[in-house]
Amino acid sequence: MKAARRIGVATVLALASALPAQRDGAWSRFRGPNGTGIATSAVDLPVKFGVDENVVWKLELPLGHSSPVLSAAHVFVTAVDDGALCTYCIDRKTGEVAWRREAPRPRTTSIDKRNNAASPTPAVDEDFVCVFFPDCGMLAYDHSGEELWQLPLGPFENEYGMGASPVLDEERVYLPCDQNQGSYLVAVDRGSGEQSWRTDRPRATSGHCTPVFFRPEDGTDQLVLPGSFLLDAYDVRNGARAWWVDGLAFEMKSVPVLRDGIIYINGYASPLNQPGNQVEVPTFAEVIAENDADGDGLVDKPEMPKSRAAGFFDFVDLGKDGALDESDWDYLRAALASQNGMLAIRAGGEGNVTESNSIWAYRRSVPQLPSPLIYGDVLYMLGDQGGLLTTLDPDSGKRLTRGRLRDAIDSYYASPVAGDDKVYFVSEHGLITVLPKGGSLDAIAVSDLGENCYATPAIDGRHLFLRTTKRLYCFGRQN
Repeated sequence: MKAARRIGVATVLALASALPAQRDGAWSRFRGPNGTGIATSAVDLPVKFGVDENVVWKLELPLGHSSPVLSAAHVFVTAVDDGALCTYCIDRKTGEVAWRREAPRPRTTSIDKRNNAASPTPAVDEDFVCVFFPDCGMLAYDHSGEELWQLPLGPFENEYGMGASPVLDEERVYLPCDQNQGSYLVAVDRGSGEQSWRTDRPRATSGHCTPVFFRPEDGTDQLVLPGSFLLDAYDVRNGARAWWVDGLAFEMKSVPVLRDGIIYINGYASPLNQPGNQVEVPTFAEVIAENDADGDGLVDKPEMPKSRAAGFFDFVDLGKDGALDESDWDYLRAALASQNGMLAIRAGGEGNVTESNSIWAYRRSVPQLPSPLIYGDVLYMLGDQGGLLTTLDPDSGKRLTRGRLRDAIDSYYASPVAGDDKVYFVSEHGLITVLPKGGSLDAIAVSDLGENCYATPAIDGRHLFLRTTKRLYCFGRQN
């Protein structure tokens, strides 16, 4: 791990409150207060949206998939501008760019076309903003745009490219770095940019989850982080793994939602991870005995047994050397034995609490990308394709309703958000559905913005901030 490079004057970061900075009600991280997607401050929000409807201001921006985050005076996003990795600070009232800063780009990583080099969302509080670019590392600025420090990270090897975002408390910045091999969670001192601790995550592969904070009864904050197969909790002071729950899908992308000591998390890996559709994979010894034609003790691609599991060869070849060894094969078996599901898990404990803390699981129409939302005692689960929405009772896991978002049958990358007794869903092609609080699927309004959208909206007060592939909008009721 390379040391941070300090630039400019030293900064003194005071302890602002007893709670981590991203749990204070501000929309200061991905999905707002502690990742819930709920704006408690929201009032009189608009329900109709267009390029010229209920627009307070709009600002053209280069492409980036990061979501907007808010301080009292500014909006922060990242973007890729003609190859340059950029952080933008935008005046919340006027939509004017207060400052733009470029990060170094020592490499350009090839990633899935659905991803972007500026996908991770910034984390911010009232005097500090931290951004993460996988092709560079982490950078911190004050709100005047002065760079405080840089911490080079990577390069990373992730099947789809990196996607997790940093989170803050009063002392540190935390960032999951899950990848094909060598995954870890890192904590960085806010004042110096030096690494405080680093904890390896040996079972995590191809992860994209952003953590949330949990405070157990002893008052010592923990980071709750989903990954391949496991939901882990780490002590924020030293990175020690405090407790964990097994049973997650082998590929995880969503943000957990914590409510009343219960964690809700969805994971979808593939159709073969759906109960009733799973494939039994032989042991490594069995496949070598029957298929190792060249006798090298490895499973080369031509030696892969003909089955529905054959299509996973490239995915589980973690070393990308064109052959599967026993560890790769064990990963394949574990991956295909895992199940898609929306899970409810009691937070807290010590060690492996799978049996004691697993509450319920729902296995039908589970999304891969959109994170769950709990609002008005209803759990919303939005599918990636076709606008399929399932609502559940968060206490029992019982299904309440299931149907498509009328007039918004599309793909969905953004996660649902809520406030002012309204729930907002934004599709890939800019269809915006507003549902009433309470679980009804009868829309208040459906708008067609006509621009592609991959970012999750931010809400504060009377305004909703929405980032498309062309612009950043500030929407507010105009009539």
